[in-house]
Amino acid sequence: MYQYDEFDQRIVDERAAQFRDQVRRRMRGELTEDEFKPLRLQNGLYLQLHAYMLRIAVPYGLLSSAQVRKLAHIARTYDRGYGHFTTRQNIQFNWPKLEDVPAILEELASVQMHSIQTSGNCVRNVTSDPFAGAALDELEDPRPYCEILRQFSTFHPEFSHLPRKFKIAVTGASHDRAAIAVHDIGLRIVRVDGALGTEFWVGGGQGRTPLLAEKIRDFVPMRDLLSYTEAVLRIYNEHGRRDNKHKARIKVLVKEIGVPEFRRRVDEEFARIKDEPGLVLEERELDRVRAFFLPLPYDATATGDLAALGLHKDRTLARWVKNNVLPHRRPGYAIVQLSLKAPELPPGDVTHAQMDAIADLSDRYAMGMVVVTHRQNLVLRDVKIADLAELHTELTALGLATPNVGRASDVIACPGLDYCDLANARSIPLAMAVQERLRPIEEEHELGDLFINISGCINACGHHHVGNIGILGIDKQGEEFYQVMLGGSHTEDAALGKVLGKALTGTEVVDGVERLVTRYLELRHDEEETFLAAFRRVGNDPFKEALYGAHSTTASV
Repeated sequence: MYQYDEFDQRIVDERAAQFRDQVRRRMRGELTEDEFKPLRLQNGLYLQLHAYMLRIAVPYGLLSSAQVRKLAHIARTYDRGYGHFTTRQNIQFNWPKLEDVPAILEELASVQMHSIQTSGNCVRNVTSDPFAGAALDELEDPRPYCEILRQFSTFHPEFSHLPRKFKIAVTGASHDRAAIAVHDIGLRIVRVDGALGTEFWVGGGQGRTPLLAEKIRDFVPMRDLLSYTEAVLRIYNEHGRRDNKHKARIKVLVKEIGVPEFRRRVDEEFARIKDEPGLVLEERELDRVRAFFLPLPYDATATGDLAALGLHKDRTLARWVKNNVLPHRRPGYAIVQLSLKAPELPPGDVTHAQMDAIADLSDRYAMGMVVVTHRQNLVLRDVKIADLAELHTELTALGLATPNVGRASDVIACPGLDYCDLANARSIPLAMAVQERLRPIEEEHELGDLFINISGCINACGHHHVGNIGILGIDKQGEEFYQVMLGGSHTEDAALGKVLGKALTGTEVVDGVERLVTRYLELRHDEEETFLAAFRRVGNDPFKEALYGAHSTTASV
C-alpha cells in the first residue's frame, strides 16, 4: 500500500497542529461558531444531532493492520467504543468531544491517516473496487490511479471551494464494484490497441436529483488522466450553479447544457492545458506509485479447492464460503468478506475489540491489510484457501462471520435520525428490523444477490436509489414514513429505482419488504434468477400488489 513521503507526512502533521490552535480559539470564545464551522468542516468534523461526528478518510478503502489498531484505540479512548464504516469506504466516529479532536488528528497522523477533505465543497475521498489487486476480472489495478488522483486533488488551490462536493470512483475490472455510474467522475480503466487509458463518465449522483453518469470520452490515455480530470473540474467550477445548493452538483450542469455541449467545453479546455507541466502523467511517476502496489509475497506452494469448501459437510462453513468468499486471481488464495451486518449491531458498526481482533487476523491470514467496501463491510483480500476453515472459526467467535454478504439481510443504512440532523426518519432500527425479518427466509431459500439500501433523507447517504429494494425516509406532518422503490442497481447495468407508490410506516415497510421477497420467490424462474432480473422481467405490477395489496391506493407521496 502507499506509504507517505516526507511531504505527505508534513501536510498531515501541520494540519493537525493548525486545528489544535483553531479548537483552542473556539473554546476560548475567540472564534464564533460561524467562523469555526468552515475550519472544522475542512477537517471532516460535523456538528450533528447530538454531538460532533468526525469522518476519517480511507483512500480507496485500504487500511493496514496498524491503522485498524489505531482506529480501535481512538474508538476506545475518545469515542463510545465503536466506529461506523460508510458507503464511501470511510469510517466515522459519532461521539468525539471537541477538545479531543486535535489529539485524534495527531493520533491519525502517526499512522499516515487524516480527515482532510472528507467534508466541504471539494474533491472527496477517491473510491474504488474493494477487490482491487485480487479480482479475477481485473484488467489493471486501479489503486495507483486512485492514489495519483488523491495527491492531485488534495489541497488543489483551484478546487477547494467548488460549487458543491465532488466524488470520483475508479474501477479496473469488467464488473463494476465501484459504482462509477453514480459519481461526479467515474473512470473505467480500458486498453485500446495496446494502450492503457480510461473511459470518462461524468455527471452521476444520487440525492435530490438522482442521475446516472454520461460517458463523455471512450478513451483518455493515462498520460492525460490529470489534465482531462482538471479540464472537467475547471468547467464545473466555472459554470456550476452557486445560487442554489440543490442544483449545484455537476450532474445538474451536464443535464442542463447537454452532454455534447459539456463535452465540447471540456475538450476545448483540455486542448489548452493538456501539456502543462504538472498535468502530464509521466511514465516514471506512474512507475513510482505502482511500485507501492506490486504483488505481495504470495506463497507459490499454496493450494486449496474453494468449490470443495463450498460443499463442506460443515453446513455453516459451506454457507459462509458460498456467500462471503470469492475466488482470487492467485492460485491457492481467496478473497474473504467480513459481514458487518450481524443481528446485534447497526449496519457498518464495529466495536474497538472487533477492530483489534480484525487487525490481528489480517496480520495472521491476509498480509496485514483490510479493505472497506461500499456496502459497509470489510475484506481480507489475500487469504490462503487452506486457512479458510480456521479463519471462519475465529470470525464466528467475533460475530463477523454472518454468511449474508450481498444477500437480503446485508442491508446498507445511513445513520439516519438517530444521529443526523438532516434526516427525516430513522434508518438503523428499520435496517435491523428488516434484517431480522429476512434472516429466516435466507436460511430456508437461496435468494441470490439482493441489495436493500435505506436512507433517512433525500441526501441518499444510504444509496437507496441504487438498491434493488430502496427505502427512503420522509417526513409526513411530523411523523416518520418511508417510500419504497424497486429496480435500482449500482453495477455496470446501473439503474435508478422507481417509487412503487404511497409512503408507509416503519412497521408497514418491514412487513412489505417480506412480502416483496416472498413474491420474488414465487415469480422467479429458478434459483439462478436474481431479484433484479425477476423484477426487470415481470415489471412493477406483481410487486406493487405484493407491497400494497390488490385493492389498496398507491398514489405516490
